[in-house]
Amino acid sequence: KEYAELEWPIDVLITLVWVAYAIVFFGTIGTRKVRHIYVANWFYGGFILAIALLHIVNSAELPVGLFKSYSAYAGVQDAMVQWWYGHNAVGFFLTAGFLGMMYYYIPKQAERPVYSYRLSIVHFWALIFTYMWAGPHHLHYTALPDWAQSVGMVFSLILLAPSWGGMLNGIMTLSGAWHKLRDDPILRFLIVSLSFYGMSTFEGPMMSIKTVNALSHYTDWTIGHVHAGALGWVGLITMGSLYYMIPRLYGRKQMYSVKAIEAHFWIATIGIVLYIAAMWIAGVMQGLMWRAVNADGTLTYTFVESVKATFPFYVIRLLGGLLYLSGMVLMLWNTAKTAAAGRVVPVSIPAAVAHA
Repeated sequence: KEYAELEWPIDVLITLVWVAYAIVFFGTIGTRKVRHIYVANWFYGGFILAIALLHIVNSAELPVGLFKSYSAYAGVQDAMVQWWYGHNAVGFFLTAGFLGMMYYYIPKQAERPVYSYRLSIVHFWALIFTYMWAGPHHLHYTALPDWAQSVGMVFSLILLAPSWGGMLNGIMTLSGAWHKLRDDPILRFLIVSLSFYGMSTFEGPMMSIKTVNALSHYTDWTIGHVHAGALGWVGLITMGSLYYMIPRLYGRKQMYSVKAIEAHFWIATIGIVLYIAAMWIAGVMQGLMWRAVNADGTLTYTFVESVKATFPFYVIRLLGGLLYLSGMVLMLWNTAKTAAAGRVVPVSIPAAVAHA
């Protein structure tokens, strides 16, 4: 396996933790006082069930000792299961759960209702159905049957529609409140994260096209794509959500330093752009160098030459990563100061609102 090849006791422990999480979540939903289930919880529920399915199937294995086991799959079947798991781990663990955060925290911070609740429901069902089928695009030009590769490519292209529908729904929630972006760095974190989500979910389907994938596969372009989603989408939406929650946890109206939030936003954004732009350029360069051939059919460049040519871009990547990390250190300081100034605030549970 390429990754997630854990020995069976660890897989069992992960399963127990996930079951406990599911019991807490669905138990809370089951004891709710209102009839309606807000769309953010649909995304969370879908992500919990999907990850459970992915983990169980991908982790099927034969124990041969107390701490040793072997996968139940081999060859191309193992690769197919691996990338069904790998792609959907990204699709549900790093997308669906964070879309739930987006649908909660952007309306809360903007003090506006979600732009289109109907679109959010369509977004949920379209994403849940389509994502499961896109995994084969990781296995273009391999031993996987060509029809399976094509199925993965087609569903990846279809996936652009619900992804961008959700992105636009989140951004358009600011309709009538665009001026808040000037003064609210938390809202900036949340909205710019959606920009990276839109960029990643355009780039992913584009890279799934076989002719594009022939250039991009195995290069640092893929690394840039993944980190646009991981640092730009997942990272920024998480930071914005935490900046919303932390003051409320400690009975404060806002974080200790709003200027530090502002600085964190710009440091993180510049760091992400440096990181992913360096990887994009390095990746395209690698792909072009690897496919270049002389008139006699021999390779124009050795692999080592492509590694040497990539070095300056790795330096830029390092700089971007250090900027991103320094922003997190600044957030840690701001959180510690906010917690130190915290106070206990009694909060009463609101009465249940009757629903038809």
